Amino acid sequence: MTTTDIRQIEAGAAPDRFARGWHCLGLVSTYADGRPHSIEAFGGKLVVWQGADGALKCLDAYCRHMGGDLSMGEVEGDNIACPFHGWRWGGDGKCQEIPYAKRIPPRARTRTWPTMQRNGQLFVWNDPEGNPPGEDVTIPEFEGYDSGDWTDWTWDVIPVEGIHCREVVDNMVDMAHFYYIHKGLPTYFKNVFEGHLCTQYYAGTNPEHAATGAPIEIGQYEGQTTKSEATYHGPSYLVDKLWDSYGGMTVESILITCHYPVTTSSFTLMYGMIVKRIPGLDDETMDKVARKMTRLIGAGFLEDVKIWQHKSRIENPLLCESDGPVYQLRRWYEQFYVDVDEILPEMVERFEFEVDATKAVAAWQEQLVAMKQAGKPLPSVVPAPAV
Repeated sequence: MTTTDIRQIEAGAAPDRFARGWHCLGLVSTYADGRPHSIEAFGGKLVVWQGADGALKCLDAYCRHMGGDLSMGEVEGDNIACPFHGWRWGGDGKCQEIPYAKRIPPRARTRTWPTMQRNGQLFVWNDPEGNPPGEDVTIPEFEGYDSGDWTDWTWDVIPVEGIHCREVVDNMVDMAHFYYIHKGLPTYFKNVFEGHLCTQYYAGTNPEHAATGAPIEIGQYEGQTTKSEATYHGPSYLVDKLWDSYGGMTVESILITCHYPVTTSSFTLMYGMIVKRIPGLDDETMDKVARKMTRLIGAGFLEDVKIWQHKSRIENPLLCESDGPVYQLRRWYEQFYVDVDEILPEMVERFEFEVDATKAVAAWQEQLVAMKQAGKPLPSVVPAPAV
């Protein structure tokens, strides 16, 4: 065998810019306390604070006067005061006051980051070209979010070092990893890409059911133990609507998976969940349900992170017929890393692909039945739908 017969990995290089789009920085409640908050992101540092007007504002953290760190300063009314010389900056990026000077230099401006609040979360807009966000790329509001029908957010953060955030997005088309990493059994798996949206439709059952040897409906989205509709709204914010059946009860929840880049080779991964309240259960019980489900999700994410941090970056993955549309997904994802006038039609045109899970389910069920017959413990489901 010669080297020409061996498939070589082409690692390529991560983009040297940060994705255009809305990026979630976490829960609004984290920042709505009248203090400045420091965030390492987009290759630098940001400062977020809530002014006296109640609005959350975001600027580059380093003062354009002498480089003081604004996140170490104090909130003065609607402004942030630099701890070095007291220059006071507004959310519009303009210096509003210099306590020891009569006049403000005409070029006393700093970078401001457009902010948006949705569903109790804070977003900032990043665009390497400096263009404002378009109305067609906004984050959706969740129906009934403010009605009291849902629990409060649970929220957790995982710093991820040494890899690019594309590794997170790749999982959107990876059916097989649900079994090997999260111990679920996918029976339906479909992707749809269009515009700035990327959606994964997932349905499946659990190892306990499969190990009985009972027939499993393949290619059926309805009637499964778990259903998931997960959509990326732009490059980094995933809304996953989940329906999990336990006996005769179905629990409806919304899982958020999001990230923002710290450097081109590290990012902050965040995830949170709200659960639709079940009639007859009190608030305390519902909050416990939400926390338990989030802990399980977190365990799944840690397994993903372990894989990401030990795998190779690969530009030319060798795929089989039951793999998802990895290359098409990456073309969709590329739109966020090029200038707007460089976006190609194939990056945003509608594309649909459904994986035939017949062979996979048969093989996995055979393995699980054999494990049960041999008295071996079945794998415990570690749910992390869409990731």
